[in-house]
Amino acid sequence: MNRGLWAPRIIDLPPGLPHSRDMDFDISHLLEKWDYQPGQVVVRRFKAKDGREKIQLRVDLGLLQMNADGRPDGKRPFGQPSLFDHYLGRLSKHKLAHENSDEGFKLNAEDCAKLQLEALQYHHRYICLLQLEDYDGVLQDAERNFAVFQFVGRYAESEDLAWSLQQFQPQLLMILTRARASQALKSDDYPVAIKQVEEGLEQIRTFYREHSQSEAAEQSGEVQSLGEWLEEIRSKRPLSTRERLERALHDAVQAENYEKAAKVRDALRNLKTPE
Repeated sequence: MNRGLWAPRIIDLPPGLPHSRDMDFDISHLLEKWDYQPGQVVVRRFKAKDGREKIQLRVDLGLLQMNADGRPDGKRPFGQPSLFDHYLGRLSKHKLAHENSDEGFKLNAEDCAKLQLEALQYHHRYICLLQLEDYDGVLQDAERNFAVFQFVGRYAESEDLAWSLQQFQPQLLMILTRARASQALKSDDYPVAIKQVEEGLEQIRTFYREHSQSEAAEQSGEVQSLGEWLEEIRSKRPLSTRERLERALHDAVQAENYEKAAKVRDALRNLKTPE
């Protein structure tokens, strides 16, 4: 059964860890000063003693801490920046040995599981970065995970293994859409923001169509969330000069103020460009 990105994984602790009585593991003093708020992403960014930026996410039973740069847990698997980079290196070596062909290169269940667990780390971080309004950081991590999904989709040795990550693509597309549109809104570029959301919605619907789930698309939380946000953005978009004049003309006609309506109509005719 697929656990999903957010599902916990139970593992055995390695031998040789210090006994609990030998160290102070209690973080209650941290949690008491930082309340958990159900339904909200409670996050903070700070510089640690080693000078590196860290991000903490408050969860109901404690907190998650991650590096702000590089792999979130700070590890370098096989000496690479990430496990994904390691597998990309394996693919390159395979191609060199097979006349630049990727035929025969496959990811087994263990490979896919490892990549999924790593993707979860980046998922946690880009959710935090979205809350912190670091949209460049969100895009970097989310686009990285999107590349992982495509990589697994292409090389997993079975469709079920590929689906183990690809099923989260609508959620990822929603995050990418929100980050791109939010960047536009920061500079009050409403037309670009609206276009980004419309394109994001179409990408999600296309995903469902390609996986024979067209009916599920409109019921998905991602489509509903972006659809509501799109309407909100449209309602807040400043009117163009033409739109303001057209509204004024409508109001003047409704009020039977024909003198004003004539002036507004002349102003509309005098617009140099169709705004």
